[in-house]
Amino acid sequence: MPPIRTAPAQPGTRAWRVAVMALCAGPCLGAAAQTREAVAADVAVTAPAAQQVQINGAAPSDTEARRRSTAAKIIYGRDEIDRMGDSTLGEILKRLPGVTVSGRPGRGGAPRMRGLGNGYTQILVDGERMPRGFSLDDTPPDQIERIEIMRAPTAETGARAIAGTINIVMREDFKRKQNELRLSLGFEQARPQANASWTYADSVGALDYTVTGSLHRREQADDTQLHTLGTDAQGAPNLAQALHSGSRNWHDGAMVSTRLRWRDARDTLELTPYLSTGHGQTTGTSQLQQTLGNGPAPYDTANWTSESRNTMARLAGGWLHRSDGGARWQLRFGGSLAESEASTLSQQWSALGQPLHLRSDDAKQHDTSFNLSGKVSQLVAERHSLVAGWELQNNQRSDRHVTLDNGVQQLAAFGDEVQARTLRLAGYVQDEWEASKAFGFNAGLRWEGISTRSDSALQQMRHLSHVVTPLLHMVWRFPDRPRDQLRLSLTRSYRSPSTAQLIARPRLSSLYPADGPNQPTSPDRAGNPGLKPELARGLDLALEHYLEAGGIVSANVFVRRIDNLIRTVRSLQDVSWSPVQRWVSAPQNIGGALATGLELEAKFRAADLWDTTLPLTLRANASILRSRVDQVPGPNNRLDQQPGYTANIGFDYSVRGWPLTLGGNLNFTPQFTVQQIDSQSYRQGVKRVLDAYAAWRFSPAAQLRLSLSNIGPRDYDSATLVTLDDGSTQTQDTLARTYLVANLRLELRF
Repeated sequence: MPPIRTAPAQPGTRAWRVAVMALCAGPCLGAAAQTREAVAADVAVTAPAAQQVQINGAAPSDTEARRRSTAAKIIYGRDEIDRMGDSTLGEILKRLPGVTVSGRPGRGGAPRMRGLGNGYTQILVDGERMPRGFSLDDTPPDQIERIEIMRAPTAETGARAIAGTINIVMREDFKRKQNELRLSLGFEQARPQANASWTYADSVGALDYTVTGSLHRREQADDTQLHTLGTDAQGAPNLAQALHSGSRNWHDGAMVSTRLRWRDARDTLELTPYLSTGHGQTTGTSQLQQTLGNGPAPYDTANWTSESRNTMARLAGGWLHRSDGGARWQLRFGGSLAESEASTLSQQWSALGQPLHLRSDDAKQHDTSFNLSGKVSQLVAERHSLVAGWELQNNQRSDRHVTLDNGVQQLAAFGDEVQARTLRLAGYVQDEWEASKAFGFNAGLRWEGISTRSDSALQQMRHLSHVVTPLLHMVWRFPDRPRDQLRLSLTRSYRSPSTAQLIARPRLSSLYPADGPNQPTSPDRAGNPGLKPELARGLDLALEHYLEAGGIVSANVFVRRIDNLIRTVRSLQDVSWSPVQRWVSAPQNIGGALATGLELEAKFRAADLWDTTLPLTLRANASILRSRVDQVPGPNNRLDQQPGYTANIGFDYSVRGWPLTLGGNLNFTPQFTVQQIDSQSYRQGVKRVLDAYAAWRFSPAAQLRLSLSNIGPRDYDSATLVTLDDGSTQTQDTLARTYLVANLRLELRF
């Protein structure tokens, strides 16, 4: 393909080039500590209105779709998903703008937007929340059509998104006949990781269908060292423990998904059945050395075996009708069944080889979910539409958990089983109007109520919350600079307590049995049925510049004011399940918080910066993240697990004269400390992840891709510090090894 040359610069282009150069130099030179940025999607070539337009297809590119959207939406299609050849979705998400991933490098993990933890980021699949048991990292990237990131909620997508929304869109309706096979073989420390996936799409008359399936096998090893140090009020050491654990695990999984769609001039019917299953096993040993302490060590050595199985079946569907008057009537339904089982058998031994505790944990969860929603949208004028809709979702969960210690059941008074039900109702209206070519807005109002009930042997819990959320998004396209636009969002959002946070049934410490005391660094866990939802008022202000060849440079400032902040608090309590006081960790509403940040993103070709034909694409993103919890004294009184900044920088280079593309990406998160409450703080070490790939295209129908993830692996370091009422302290440092992951993938199209 001949190189694409840029057109003469328009007014202001030089300033944008300087901004791009500064943004890319930042992560390389350490200035990423002052910037944040997001990566833009791969795009087709566009041009100013006064020049010739090259049309690459009927559908707009990912960047063009982002540009046209009134509410901010960043879209990443197949090219972005396939680029690095990642084996897990978490590894893809960590490079996207404003997204961080928890856990050790190379293993994926739970995604977080703007550094905010679990529950602040809304995760959707095909626009819907998934039931318990659904894991993003068990979803093969090959089966994903695109990833959508929304920094602010809309009435239609839901307001349980204080940090933002990540929507995973699975393989979509038929666009062209497809028959693709992808085979990959990877290794982590000489342990195999294999995957095979197949996608087939075709049509028969008015019916089109897409079938996708995948199989995977993963074998991994873990090596963790945990050091616990205690001091008295005068600073003299009074506790020293070192726990070294090593384990080996494997996991097999399979997934099949089908999308059937029938349509005529007015109606569209759709069915999307989905089935996934997985089976895993882990074996491990640990050795605990205590060189200082008030009493004997809990044990000297231990070994354990655990096994897990999970299955989820889901059927979703919908009907869409287009009327003569321009209205679109839509009805959607879905039902799912998820089952998971996990069992662990562990044996602890004394230093003399005598058996101490034989502990078994058996857990089984059964979840059923049903949802029904309706929506009607009416085109009022050419660029003006009104939308109204409602949603109903019912989830029922049965959770059975039995813990035996030397054959004696623990927590027997709480019963073996907890039944929980969550009913969610929502209604919304939304007005989207392109008032002119320069100005558009999206205004909405949403009401949502959630009722949670649980029943167990000792407790019947009822929890009800409801929230009204007004939402407004505006975009201004500069008339004299058609490639520049300004976005503003004013929103109200919330975070509802999870079922696990509400149910008061405790979970015991894995180190200390219930018949004796435990340590603050190894607490029991319990819920809190009195939790209130967190409420947030938000502002987002973004400036976007779209480059000649389809790239983008943008800056976004956000503010969130959060009330009723939920935080986990450890305290020493009299408890019903032990004859002595125990340390218990439970969530509480502790007050308010303020979160602010600057997010920067850029993607461009080298020709956008200087006069060159070099086939090089650069991309970078960086973020400054700041927060303050009102009721916690500083310094470091930040929102839980939020780093001070994050940065990504990457490139793609097509080797001239060869069907070879090379690329790489550096992901960086600095060390940070969070003062969680007055007496408890958390520290996470530096997280630096370097990835690279090489793709050789034999033909348009065959390609081989080599991917290296977590090059130069570093130990993953974290720590917790607890200060007790008498002035004594306990610090727990965790050091987990990480590994290089190599993967070779063959991609075939028939």
